[in-house]
Amino acid sequence: MIAEFSIVPLGVGESLSKSVAEVIRIVDESGLTYRTNPMGTVVEGDWAAVMDVIKRCHDAALEIAPRVTSRINIDIRPAKTEARMESKLDAIESVLNRQIKR
Repeated sequence: MIAEFSIVPLGVGESLSKSVAEVIRIVDESGLTYRTNPMGTVVEGDWAAVMDVIKRCHDAALEIAPRVTSRINIDIRPAKTEARMESKLDAIESVLNRQIKR
């Protein structure tokens, strides 16, 4: 499964870099394959592992902020077992017949 998530701590001021850094530390230490971008993070793994890391990230943000909102977008395709984060981008490059920015 692939899950894209974004966690937003509220009530901690305009800058969120400290909160986001803590979330990324948790994701990085989880051992899951992931990619971070300016608006969220994509993780890949089995349901239990992915949901566990997202919950731990949300809980960590709650320790920093009085209120936290989270958004999760999940893509599950049981018939596909390969590293889907890469294969989805590879498929796009194949259609375009060129590399894209990753």
